[in-house]
Amino acid sequence: MSVNKAILIGRLGKDPELKYTQSGKAFATFSLATSENWKGQDGQKQESTTWHNIVAWGRQAEVMKEYLVKGKQVYIEGRIANRSYDDKEGNKKYISEVVVQSFQFIGDRGGSSSSSDDSSSYSQSPPADMPSGPPASGGGGDDDLPF
Repeated sequence: MSVNKAILIGRLGKDPELKYTQSGKAFATFSLATSENWKGQDGQKQESTTWHNIVAWGRQAEVMKEYLVKGKQVYIEGRIANRSYDDKEGNKKYISEVVVQSFQFIGDRGGSSSSSDDSSSYSQSPPADMPSGPPASGGGGDDDLPF
């Protein structure tokens, strides 16, 4: 048995960027920050932020592009995917990203940090033929990927 599951609650580092593959499938990419707070040995507050690369496909991508903005808090469930691509200089780069399986808006519609009952969720099973991430290289103006 194996499990590949990521559960994140964090804030968007930038507005989702919506693009389409050459075959017309929508995908959105953005960064998500999760933070951990603790008191150090000296009693001072410490904080560590981890940035996650997020990719959503299909209708989920379109919904995220429409409703999520930089700073908005979101709950994401997905799987971790690793891929490689060639940058503009031809160097091979590697990236890990969370491929969204379901998500839930958190807080008010204005993107404030307060949590309220005004949340909604969206879940979608990706089609079997859907790739795990944006095209590794190639056309369609995707040469500025990832992020």
